[in-house]
Amino acid sequence: MSKPRSLGAREIRLINLYSNWEFSMTPQEFYAKWAVSYEQIAQICQRSDSTVRGWFQQGKLQRYPQFNDLRHLALMDFLLEHFEEIPDQVVQILLAVMHMKN
Repeated sequence: MSKPRSLGAREIRLINLYSNWEFSMTPQEFYAKWAVSYEQIAQICQRSDSTVRGWFQQGKLQRYPQFNDLRHLALMDFLLEHFEEIPDQVVQILLAVMHMKN
């Protein structure tokens, strides 16, 4: 087992920025902006289709997304908006990390 990496001032600053980042997008905002299905929103947020349908219902059956869901949608919106600007090397690292987890 390898030794954990130490955190320097740069890493601590990044953690503080991320922790205080009010980065969110509601399912309704995401749905209005992108031609996606409820199923795709469920996939992005790692929720069931019925949970996402509940976010769009009115009345007693309405459900509300958690902050983590709002952050997932905001991050996906950011990636969709800026994908072409992300350096290929970063995309390759992300793909490698995703492949390792599957």
